[in-house]
Amino acid sequence: MKQLLVFIRKEFYHVFRDRRTLLIMFGLPVVQILLFGYALTSEVKNADIVISDQSKDANTERIISKIKSSSYFIVQEKQLAGPEIDAAFKKGTIKCVLVFPPQFGNDLRHDGKASVQIIADGSDPNTAKTLVNYLSVILLNYQQELAGGGVVPIGIIPELRMLYNPEGNGSLNFIPGVIALIFMIVCATLTSVSVVKEKELGTMEILLVSPFHPIMVLIAKAIPYLVLSLVNFTLILILSVGFLDIAVKGSLLLLFAESTLFIITCLSVGLLISNIATSQQAAMLISMMGMMLPTLLLTGFMYPLENMPVPLQLVANVVPSRWYYLIVKAVMLKGLGFSAVWRETLVLAGMTVALLSLALLKFKTRLE
Repeated sequence: MKQLLVFIRKEFYHVFRDRRTLLIMFGLPVVQILLFGYALTSEVKNADIVISDQSKDANTERIISKIKSSSYFIVQEKQLAGPEIDAAFKKGTIKCVLVFPPQFGNDLRHDGKASVQIIADGSDPNTAKTLVNYLSVILLNYQQELAGGGVVPIGIIPELRMLYNPEGNGSLNFIPGVIALIFMIVCATLTSVSVVKEKELGTMEILLVSPFHPIMVLIAKAIPYLVLSLVNFTLILILSVGFLDIAVKGSLLLLFAESTLFIITCLSVGLLISNIATSQQAAMLISMMGMMLPTLLLTGFMYPLENMPVPLQLVANVVPSRWYYLIVKAVMLKGLGFSAVWRETLVLAGMTVALLSLALLKFKTRLE
């Protein structure tokens, strides 16, 4: 028993000396509990909404007051016309627009019914439907207040318009996110493993002493995955258009160019991981856990980012797939051009240069 206790104490020492084991044991559960229990929720909050009140009467003021008092919306009151509404949605700064017509109060008072227009961004159908439901409930509650708790004698009829997705196709929101997830997993994981595999098999020494420049070794490792990923992207587009009825509204050339940039970003991540990891298992763990979870949780296609605390929203900005997701939604689903995504493209290009430079800097031309 004394020998057993000595060995147990020795194992405790090994565990406490290994910071990576402690991080996985204590850090990962804490992060997951905070993410899944506090930050990640399908409920939509703090959604940017524009209210265009062309009536400006007591009824619209009370309805706007109710919308402002809820925790679901961040209200901006502006007088927007049709082209201005489309431009605001193309910028991606708003989620929904509520338009009160000029005769709203008069129609409600004399005719017993009035209509309002609700315009939502259908490229994210789940969020759009949730916001429409929130607004419909607020309008219904106001009708019940006017009725004094009895039978509703008047009606406020919402006229719904879904931009970019009139059919409410739920696949539109997930396809860009799935593309980003596939590229991140395939490119980063396979690239990192392929380089580490050379180290484990002992063939990296042969490559390093060959006349071939060491940096060219990394480039040669990355090029096949770049080509195969572009073929994979073509296949995804064919499946999306042929089987999911998703039309590519923007430029195919721009979409392929942006995808190529993102693939290079993912390859740079893989090369960086390959220079840090010492085994294939470690490379897979870092790439899968370190890149898959942020892509799933912090990109925005599964959980709205505006629901999350500010620190997590800041962390999401350093996840490359977040910016690619915004680019694909703008080009593929909304039909926008480069002028609408140049900021996201610039951020992604900056990340690519930084990651690739760091990967080349960390590359060891001498093996230990």
